[in-house]
Amino acid sequence: MVLVFNGVLQEECPPNTSSLYNTHPVYRDRAAQLLAVPNKVIGPVGLLYVAQREYAATVPLDKNVTILGTDDVTSCMIVVVRHSGSGAVALAHLDGSGTDEAVCAMVQRVQELAIGYPDGRIELQLIGAYSSRPYGEKLFYSVMNSFHKQLVEIDLTLACVGELNTTMRGGIPWPIIYGIGLNIKTGDIFPATFPDKGPDLSLRMARYLTGVTQVSDIYDYNLGLLRIGPFNYQPLRGVDLWLEQSDEFILQHLSDSPEVEPPHIVMQLRATLKYIQDNQFPAITVFRDNKPHYFRRDEQSGTWIPVSFRTSLDEVNGKTRDILIKVY
Repeated sequence: MVLVFNGVLQEECPPNTSSLYNTHPVYRDRAAQLLAVPNKVIGPVGLLYVAQREYAATVPLDKNVTILGTDDVTSCMIVVVRHSGSGAVALAHLDGSGTDEAVCAMVQRVQELAIGYPDGRIELQLIGAYSSRPYGEKLFYSVMNSFHKQLVEIDLTLACVGELNTTMRGGIPWPIIYGIGLNIKTGDIFPATFPDKGPDLSLRMARYLTGVTQVSDIYDYNLGLLRIGPFNYQPLRGVDLWLEQSDEFILQHLSDSPEVEPPHIVMQLRATLKYIQDNQFPAITVFRDNKPHYFRRDEQSGTWIPVSFRTSLDEVNGKTRDILIKVY
């Protein structure tokens, strides 16, 4: 339908971040407030980590999740969609692939979770996409345009992107915020990093490294389960040669912002390449029964542990029911 900027309905989405900030300087002030918040290092307890080309949605009453979060964002963008009345919220880590479908799915999911709360607006927050190359501006416009095409009003409440999320170091532009955490109880967001990024990280990174473009929904709030897959990818040509290359070579060729990547990125990339080398056909070696990998929150440790999950027929009433049958 239409985007709403600072209470004003917009006939068109802004072509770039400069246009947004020049026309609506209030977003500069809101971005400055976020930038003034100290960065927090968040542990795994109560965390639902969202990797690149993933999103997750939940509600404040979720007993399994306290923080939604993502990091390692340079030219990518963190997108938060929240219903102000119910607190239902979705968070995504977008890189330009599958944007239209992801935006539509996020809005629809938040609306579903907000059923029963007639009051409230759909709010949008954007963080990331530092100013280095034209890619960040293209991603900003793509995300804005996708939201502008939705059938509900979308109220942009925060845009800490582009020039406002950029600082200069030694003549090189660097991101200021690499990641955020979102408190699902309050809706507050804060700069954050996450040393523990949850289970199956190499498998999850393999999705985008091999060109799987879909943005994956990784969480089922009703069941309280983190789910990965199923999906397939084509074998990565020359993966053996990739693994023989230097860290610098891998960064230069597998990152679009190699000069500003966090130090651990190359280690993650190597681990992912090794995973792809060992699992060239995940439909056969990883998802043998074409079912997701499921994880539930362990009550003692607070971390995600793997479970086997299936749907069975209740012989008494003929209805299907979902069963967690064991930890594997």
